[in-house]
Amino acid sequence: MNIKILSANANLYSTKRLVEAAKARKHDVEVINHAKCDIVIEKKNPVIIYKGHKLDHVDAIIPRIGASVTFYGTAVVRQFEMMRVFTTTESQALVRSRDKLRSLQILSRAGLGLPKTVFTNYSKNVKEIVDQAGGAPVIIKLLEGTQGIGVILVESRKAAESVIEAFNNLQARVIVQEFIKEAGGADIRAFIVDGQVVGAMKRQGKEGEFRSNLHRGGTASVIKLTDEEETAALKAAKAMGLGIAGVDMLQSARGPLILEVNSSPGLEGIEQATGKDIANTIIKYIERNV
Repeated sequence: MNIKILSANANLYSTKRLVEAAKARKHDVEVINHAKCDIVIEKKNPVIIYKGHKLDHVDAIIPRIGASVTFYGTAVVRQFEMMRVFTTTESQALVRSRDKLRSLQILSRAGLGLPKTVFTNYSKNVKEIVDQAGGAPVIIKLLEGTQGIGVILVESRKAAESVIEAFNNLQARVIVQEFIKEAGGADIRAFIVDGQVVGAMKRQGKEGEFRSNLHRGGTASVIKLTDEEETAALKAAKAMGLGIAGVDMLQSARGPLILEVNSSPGLEGIEQATGKDIANTIIKYIERNV
C-alpha cells in the first residue's frame, strides 16, 4: 500500500515509529508536511499538490496534526477524504476533539463521568462560577491549551476569582473544573486503536506538580485497567468518532472521570511504558480497512 503520514516534523518519535512499522510490513510510506500542501478544488476533481507534484494513488493517510495548525490540517485531511483515501482519523472527529468544550458536551451526552465543568461568556459573577465548580480548589484551563500548558490549579476562592477575572479581561476563553484530590496528581491514558484498548499507562506528576503530562516531567508506568475504566475509555473514543485515540482519565471516588480524548496521541510514552509495538498495531488497522 501507499501510505502518507501527515506530520510537520519527520524526526518526531511517533512519526519515525510509524514509518518504521509501515516499512517493516512492506508498504510504501512517505512523510508529508500537511502545512505545505496546496489544496485544489474543482468540480468532482479534488487534488492535493505537494512540492509541485500531485499526490495520487494514495491508499491511506495517518494524520499527526499539531494543535496550532488544526484548521489547515483538517482541510488537508478532508481533501484526502474527498479523494476516497482511508484516514485513521476522520476530519470531523479531529475537529471535535480539538474543541475542549464541544468534546466535554459530547462525552456528557454519552453518559460518561466527567469532572464538573463550568464555562461562561466572560461572566462578571466569578464567585458563582467557583461555587458551581464545587468551590476551591479548582482547575482553570485555557480552551486552547495543550500538553498541560495553560492549566492552573488555584487553591483558594480569592485566588480563583482573581485568575478568572484576569483571563476575562484578556478575552481568553477558559473552563473552570472541579479538582479531584483523590487522583493524587496522576491520571490514566488508555490508547485505543480500532475499538480496542491496545495499551494503558498511569502518568504521575513530579512532586509538587498536579499535572501528570510527560512533557512536564511526569513519569509513566504500565497499568491494567479495571472493567469500568476500559468501558469508559472505549465509549469515549466511540462517542468522539475516533479510530485512534488517547483517552485521559482520572481515578476518583465516583469512578473514572474523562479529562480529554486526544486525536493525535504520542507513541513514545505508551510504547516505553507498556513495551508494546503500538505503531505496528496502527499499520495493521490500516491493512484491515483498505
